Amino acid sequence: MDFFEGLFKKVKNSKKTDEPEGEPYEFCPKCDANLTLQKGYRNDLPYWICKGCGEMLINPEVEGDIAWICDQCGSMLNIQEGFSDNNGEWTCTECGYVNKIDESELYASEDEFQAEQRSPYKGLSDEDTLALSVYQDLEHIDNRPDIILVGHRETGRKYVKKLLTIYNRSVYDYLKDNPVKHMPTIHEIYESENCLIVIEECIEGKTIADLLEDNAFSEDRAIDIAIDICRILEIIHGLPTPIIHRDIKPSNIMVTPENETYLLDMNVAKWYDPDKTDDTRYMGTRFYAAPEQVGYGLSASSAKSDVYAIGVLLNVMVTRKFPKEERAGGRLWDIVERCISLNADDRYSASELLEALEELRGEIHAEETNG
Repeated sequence: MDFFEGLFKKVKNSKKTDEPEGEPYEFCPKCDANLTLQKGYRNDLPYWICKGCGEMLINPEVEGDIAWICDQCGSMLNIQEGFSDNNGEWTCTECGYVNKIDESELYASEDEFQAEQRSPYKGLSDEDTLALSVYQDLEHIDNRPDIILVGHRETGRKYVKKLLTIYNRSVYDYLKDNPVKHMPTIHEIYESENCLIVIEECIEGKTIADLLEDNAFSEDRAIDIAIDICRILEIIHGLPTPIIHRDIKPSNIMVTPENETYLLDMNVAKWYDPDKTDDTRYMGTRFYAAPEQVGYGLSASSAKSDVYAIGVLLNVMVTRKFPKEERAGGRLWDIVERCISLNADDRYSASELLEALEELRGEIHAEETNG
């Protein structure tokens, strides 16, 4: 419920030559837009949304000091027959929604109300709000409002807080209860009306995207990183119901100062469903997403969709370009080419790719030793 306060401002303007004689124009008190010229406006309406700035303006002749607006449909409750603000609630006669009528639902302006409606913490229980309060926001990561570096007020330890509007709650619940090595440990999960709030381990290091800004990777180093990712995928793809990451890309892979590789960001991950023939919602990142993730494949996304992304990643790491722009050289291209096959059935599994990469790495090392 919201409390919007505003008055129609009547201003006589003798400078306006097109003003109807004897009838002053009416202007928005917030943006000074001419209300009289706005289509549908009448000064006997109980309220009006200014088409110039979106402010809700309440007619001062409406009874009561508070304008009560339905949370569901936006209708003004004050003018509904029988309305009273003394009963604690009111069922909107337009849509049937039961609105709370008490002081906790009051807002000083529409801006304040809209900010509250968009808040990632809207609807959290008092218990969850208290639990989250031990994490102090420090800074936004990569200037993103939905990924925040936080510090624990008691221990001083740093974590990452994510505010997710696209997510699979059950995937996060599983990973919280069953941590996967070389993926950030999930410590807390809260769900508000607007998003999933995740507190996870803060991994220090640089992403592949950061490292590629300087130079391409050597073939040997790129293979090592791809092998590390394959080992992570072997675990989540090997579950009784596999988890598909669906967004493997340079910015989602972190390399620590100790050269350990971490796979980040399970925001669009999902459980594999063998009965689905296509994806109802297209997810992933352009050029890294397999054809089936964006509606062009022969099946729904599967574990082999992640293998496609690794193929593109391998090529990008050694050339800093996508396969269609420049191909990786020699035997590595043979592996990349199979990874990015249009038909998912022609691609490696994560285990098969791991084996192929380890074999190639062994050959490269043997050549270096003998050469």
